[in-house]
Amino acid sequence: MITLFLIALLVSPIPLSFADPDPLQDFCIADLDAQPSLNGFPCKPASNVTSDDFFFDGLSKEGSTGNIFGSNVTAANVLAFPGLNTLGLSMNRVDFAPGAVNPPHIHPRSTELVLVVKGKLLVGFVTTGFVYHSKVVTAGEIFVIPRGLVHFQKNVGKGKALSFTAFDSQLPGVVILPLTLFGSTPPIPNDVLTKGFQVDEDVVKAIKSKFGN
Repeated sequence: MITLFLIALLVSPIPLSFADPDPLQDFCIADLDAQPSLNGFPCKPASNVTSDDFFFDGLSKEGSTGNIFGSNVTAANVLAFPGLNTLGLSMNRVDFAPGAVNPPHIHPRSTELVLVVKGKLLVGFVTTGFVYHSKVVTAGEIFVIPRGLVHFQKNVGKGKALSFTAFDSQLPGVVILPLTLFGSTPPIPNDVLTKGFQVDEDVVKAIKSKFGN
């Protein structure tokens, strides 16, 4: 638990507690213009709340996949959709070009449920006991990834693929392993990575060059 807490602090400066400041309220729309406290985001004044605060259309739009991974994640978490504040849930839309991958990553604060809407995805995760579990998931099928485990999705179909992912946290956080290890600022020392991955320094330098280091 201590390790998970430290990881979460590194991933996001947003406080980890999202308790409703008033248990008698029906809702607490996040006031993103205010400074978060240990109790999470303060509530937007009720007099300023409109129906639009309970609505988000960001997941209706296809994301650009013109990047090195060929995938795009559109997040519907509390930072994009303030109406989720204190409700303990969020979603992502993930678009995949043919052959694309949503690279190995971790959500330190949430379990993930993957629903494939279009195409065919290989979805996999690795347990803390180093056991790899995976399944090819097609449209209408779902796959669950336990909280805090390294996982990925890869488009193994012939065309584009689309999935929607659900989380039991309003802000699940994400640690993208390739970017974290090889694209950090300042960079992790090469000798740490060569020893950790048991490879030559030229290999580490080549990988870092892909991520701007």
